[in-house]
Amino acid sequence: MSLYGQVGSIASIVGILLAAVLTASMLTWLERRLLGIWQDRYGPNRVGPFGLLQVVADMIKIFAKQDWIPPFADKAVFVIAPAIIMVCMLMAFAVIPVAPGIGVADPHVGLLFFLAMTALAAYSVLLGGYASNSKYALLGALRSAAQMVSYEVFMGIGLMGVVLVAGSFNLREIVNAQSDGWFIIPQFVGFFVFLIAGIAESHRLPFDLPEAEHEIVAGFHTEYSSMKFGMFFIGEYLGVALISAMIVTLYFGGWLGPVLPPIVWFCLKTFIFICFFILLRAAIPRPRYDQLMSFGWKLMLPVALINLLLTGGVMLWIG
Repeated sequence: MSLYGQVGSIASIVGILLAAVLTASMLTWLERRLLGIWQDRYGPNRVGPFGLLQVVADMIKIFAKQDWIPPFADKAVFVIAPAIIMVCMLMAFAVIPVAPGIGVADPHVGLLFFLAMTALAAYSVLLGGYASNSKYALLGALRSAAQMVSYEVFMGIGLMGVVLVAGSFNLREIVNAQSDGWFIIPQFVGFFVFLIAGIAESHRLPFDLPEAEHEIVAGFHTEYSSMKFGMFFIGEYLGVALISAMIVTLYFGGWLGPVLPPIVWFCLKTFIFICFFILLRAAIPRPRYDQLMSFGWKLMLPVALINLLLTGGVMLWIG
């Protein structure tokens, strides 16, 4: 590769990963503003224009907090756990094709890499709860492990319909395969399964039971403070942006669209789904934990398997 190409690749990598972290940071402001609008109240509106500098104020506050490690905690694991979720989410962003020629990596098994990184992120929550040596944190970690492992099964099965239709695990090829029509139409059931599983994977309402404050204080991050708590917090918002970007890539044509530049289409579609995730928090109540698990194994699993069976049958009949 020429020097110009190497510089361009490095700029693309730094730009995408930096944009992912900045987007996750700004989502803390966007969520509070949108919730304020939808619930007919004020959101952040004091610090800077439209409250935009509230993000900076929050970061200063987090950095100024005492970085306390409980004396009863497993210190090495306690410190490493928050970093795992940040690394896994950013690694998963590496395979997202933002636009033609813009992306960190383009592996042939990009979809499998995405599933692997989301699966590894479960270790962050589990290790954080275990290392805290607290009953509330441990209970939240066990809830999270069961929830994430269960819904990863449905997520993987739901994605297989897209793989069958596109004939590839490569995310860029999946986007190009939608040039004649988005996969949301033939794979609407798969989209529904992936959406629900994505909400559960990212611990967003109404599936935030691993950190249900009305039952177990704050769940797996009860004992965390300062920047380590901030890493868990940003990791969750990175998960929201990641799932939104994957939905756009797999079911809504990725960067494909008329008139506007490809990167604008990708960002616009992703932003719409991020707003949808936030709207769920304002509109839907939290179920009981047993209802969450029953919904997954008794409804999501059969629906995902039926969708895969029908998609495979149709593909065989067509070709």
